[in-house]
Amino acid sequence: MIYRFRVILDNDTEDDVFRDIEIRESDTMEDLHNVITQSFGFDGMEIASFYMSDDEWNQGEEISMMDMSEAGNEVKMMSTTIIKDMIHEASTRLIYLYDFMNMWTFYVELGEIVEEAEGTDYPNLMYVHGQIPDEAPEKTFEAEEDDDFNEFEDDLDLDDYDNLNFDENWN
Repeated sequence: MIYRFRVILDNDTEDDVFRDIEIRESDTMEDLHNVITQSFGFDGMEIASFYMSDDEWNQGEEISMMDMSEAGNEVKMMSTTIIKDMIHEASTRLIYLYDFMNMWTFYVELGEIVEEAEGTDYPNLMYVHGQIPDEAPEKTFEAEEDDDFNEFEDDLDLDDYDNLNFDENWN
């Protein structure tokens, strides 16, 4: 079977930027990563991860390009994770982060599952809309918008070293 995905750039501008992609359900998440980077004009050399997502686009389980987890914390790897094992009718959304320094963020949603078309090469870029900006859109986080946010609500004076109440020789 063929999965048809819409991949939308998280973009605060007026212009929508998205790609419609077809890929075999038996391909890996790494294959999906490759077609996404190529369709948006990236060289694919930066670190990336997929995250499972719910209907409200909340970030869930990671599917990583590289294993950077600590011992005992196994992470699914793109190269060994089959698309249909993660995405299906009951779970249709992913968040895709490319280039952790610039944080290109994309919303990936399964639109439909269809029969393979004879004579079509997969993965297949079906539709392109909008041009990707030169720089990743800036992210605004909730705390940055809240004027009342105070990182030091406990009223500690970090310059008053003698009264910070901790043992310098703790180890």
